[in-house]
Formats: sequence, structure tokens, C-alpha cells
Amino acid sequence: MKIAMQHIVLSILTCLTLAACTGENRAIPPDLIPLPNAFQPEGIAARGNSIYVGSIPSGAVYRADITTGEGSVLVPSQAGRAAIGLKVDGRGRIFVAGGGTGKAFVYDAATGQDLASHTLTQATPTFVNDVVLTADAAWFTDSRNPALYRVPLPADGTLAGQDAVSTLALSGDFQFVAGVNNLNGIASTGQLLIAVQSNTGLLFTVDPATGVTKRIDLGSETVVNGDGILLEGQTLFVLQNRLNQVAVIDLSADLATGTVRTRITNPSFDVPTTLTAAGTSLYAVNARFGVQVTPDTTYTVVRFNRP
Repeated sequence: MKIAMQHIVLSILTCLTLAACTGENRAIPPDLIPLPNAFQPEGIAARGNSIYVGSIPSGAVYRADITTGEGSVLVPSQAGRAAIGLKVDGRGRIFVAGGGTGKAFVYDAATGQDLASHTLTQATPTFVNDVVLTADAAWFTDSRNPALYRVPLPADGTLAGQDAVSTLALSGDFQFVAGVNNLNGIASTGQLLIAVQSNTGLLFTVDPATGVTKRIDLGSETVVNGDGILLEGQTLFVLQNRLNQVAVIDLSADLATGTVRTRITNPSFDVPTTLTAAGTSLYAVNARFGVQVTPDTTYTVVRFNRP
């Protein structure tokens, strides 16, 4: 009996030791992921354990591992390109909003290879700001024009040609204001699109078939400076960049109304612009607008918990 008891105790101690060792060796995701100095980031997307961050002035895309925080430039800087909002699809392709170029770019998320380039508009001014992927299209906002741009996503996995690009004029509740940034972040419910108007702090649904917009009533609340948005079920996260906060909004089933449940702040926020979800966490990229950029200017991605 004494020997049996000793074996039991030894087994328990061994299990506890292994558990402790496993816990000690388990990777803890870093709260801050550094980006290259002077990178000037704006957009962020996630796929698996990787996050992808675009550079506004250079068009470069940086890839980092969320478990270690380590990364490297995946898509190098290219003259005449920019990278604002971006998304990654299930086929491992990065779709990038090209800002003032009026274009969209597509890259291979594994190799960084240039896969496609589409001219969305030749309007002046223009600022192609963000993108969302649906089952059959990539939709892009233009903060300086009252329209969305559609690039089809063929079911066979090919990439559409330039002649397939179309413009959706917006009507309804959305009121365009010239000379400032209007529609910015965009999300999809599967049937409708949702977009935020940065200058007014208003939210709208957009019918992708007609372009008709309907305001989502937030009561007395607004989300002014709304930038990137993230939709999870009936919860909408709106990143209010210069306010350094994320508004968490519970949407009604018909998307007619929304209630601001809470606002998330973080001491590491420094004008965060867009956000994405990876694992059990949310990630926001600090654009640090207003900071004088030098070769030594630092930038980070901030990890924080869902509310």
C-alpha cells in the first residue's frame, strides 16, 4: 500500500510539473507588435497567426506573427502605390485600398507576389480608403466621392479583369460633404454593407444592388472620427482614431438602430486607425497622425481583449 501511494504521489507531482512547464513554455501573445521605423501604417488584416499591415506612402505590406511579434516586410515599397485599408481572403490574397492612387492592389499573402492591379476611379480628388470582401466581390470606399467601387471575385478563384470593375453611386440618407473625408471603414453582413462617415460620425447600411443608404440610428450618440470598423455578429466595433477609442455597438436585428454599449480605451493607443480580430484578441494599428515622421519614428500594433 505504501509503495502504491508513493507511485500515486509521484504521478501527481510529475503531472503538475509537466503542466507547469507547459504553461511556462506556452507562447503569450505580446501586447505590442513593433513595425518598421517610419513605416506610416494605416490598414490591418489577419489570417491565421499572421497580421498584415499596410504603409500609406510606400504601398509596402508588413507581415508579423501574433504569437511572437516578429515579422518582416512581405510586399516591398513600390513607386506610385499606397496601402490604406486591406483584407485577406480565404485563398490567401491581400486586397489593398490604394488611397489617392484611385486603385486597388492584390498580393499573395504567402509570397508578397503582385497578383493584380485595378483602376477604381480616375476622379480627382479621390481617396480609396477601405475594403471589405463578400462572397462575390471586393467593395472599396472612397472618402472623397459619394460612391463605392466593386471588383468581382469569381467563384473559380481567378481575379477579375479591369473591365469588370464597376462604380455604385450612393443615394438615400447618406449626405456627401465635399472637401473632407466621408465614408471610411466598411463591413458586410452578407446581404448589406455597413459604412461609417468619419466627418459626421454617422453609420449607414448600403444596399449593394441599388446603392440606397439608410442611417443606423444611434440615438444621441455618434462615432465621429470613425475609421476602421469590424463586424462580429450583431456587434460592431468602430475605431475612433483621433479620440483613441473603440466604440462597441450592439446592432438591432434589422440594422435600423444601434446602442453604444461601451467604449474601449488603451494607454498604448496613439491614433489607431483600423482593427482586426485574431484568436481571442483584437488588434489595432497606431497611425500616429500628427507626429512628425523621421527615419526613427516608431509604430506599433496594439493587442487588446474583446469586451
